[in-house]
Parts: sequence; C-alpha cells; structure tokens
Amino acid sequence: MTKIGIIIGSTRPGRNGEAVARWVHELATKRDDAAYELVDLKDHQLPHLDETLAAAAASGVYDHPHTKVWSETIAGYDGFVFVTPEYNRGTPGVLKTAIDFLYSEWHDKSAGVVGYGVSGGVRAAEHLRQVLGQVKVANVQAGVELLLHADFENFSVFRPRPHQEDQVTAMLDQVVAWSRALATVRV
Repeated sequence: MTKIGIIIGSTRPGRNGEAVARWVHELATKRDDAAYELVDLKDHQLPHLDETLAAAAASGVYDHPHTKVWSETIAGYDGFVFVTPEYNRGTPGVLKTAIDFLYSEWHDKSAGVVGYGVSGGVRAAEHLRQVLGQVKVANVQAGVELLLHADFENFSVFRPRPHQEDQVTAMLDQVVAWSRALATVRV
C-alpha cells in the first residue's frame, strides 16, 4: 500500500502545526487509498548538518545514528504532506535542515503542502516547493492555505473554515496519484 508521511515542519513551543497536521491526518485516515502517518520533527532532534559528507555525495552512507534513523524514516514513504508555517517569508530552518540532511531518500516521490500564517503560508509553500524540486520531489498543484485570522481563533486555536476540507481532499488525491505513478520510477 502507498505510504504517505505527514511532516510537522515546526518544532517551536506553542506551534500551530501539530493541530493542523493532526487535522490533515484525521481527514486522510478516513480514506482507503493509502496509509498515512504523522512524522514530527520534534521526535528526530536533527542538529544543523553535522554529517561529514554532503547528502548528495553520501549516497546513504551516514556517520551519525540520528541521520540513519531519519534516512530510514523518509525512505519508507512514497509521498509526503508538509505542514509548514511561514516564518519571515520562508519555511522554518528546522524543516529546511531536515530536508537537507538527506538526498536520494527524497527522490521520485510526491508532496503536497499545507501552509499557514498571516498570508496562508503561501511564501513558505513556494520556498518549500523550490527546495523539494532540488531533491527530486514532485510537487502537486493542489495545496492548502490556512490564514491565521480566519482559520485560527485568536491566531492560535485551530478552527479551519469548512471549505478547507475540500482543499485537503484535492491535495491528497493528487499526492496519492503521483506517489503511485512515481513508484514505477523508483523500481
């Protein structure tokens, strides 16, 4: 069965991303087209790029146990949903670092983006799409843009507007379809 990882892209105390990711996961697990799992970057405690070789040159040969665990985690998925806040017009550093730690483990997989912030996380989503393209992840067109002033009560309690569920459905439809198609490339 196709496996999709829903990556919580922030480790900040009081983050909104965990509630958003759990909502996406809840909607996803009502479907029968893939297996969906939450992947929380807080559980991986990756330092800032401490491997001797750059990921593109390492070819899966890593020095540190945390990198090996992260590699096994990401290698086990066919596609991803990235849940990212927008910090200063980009993705959080911890998410960029998590992507940069690996290279071939990301190849020929698909990804959708759920962004949130004052502007719906659109700049973070665009930034993330550029980064993912560099590690050969196919970004799907559909995405979710959650506005802090409209989808969160008092900017902190997650209360998505009803139409957002349709946005998640459209994104997951594309992520699953592309994940299945790209599985043939990875063989």
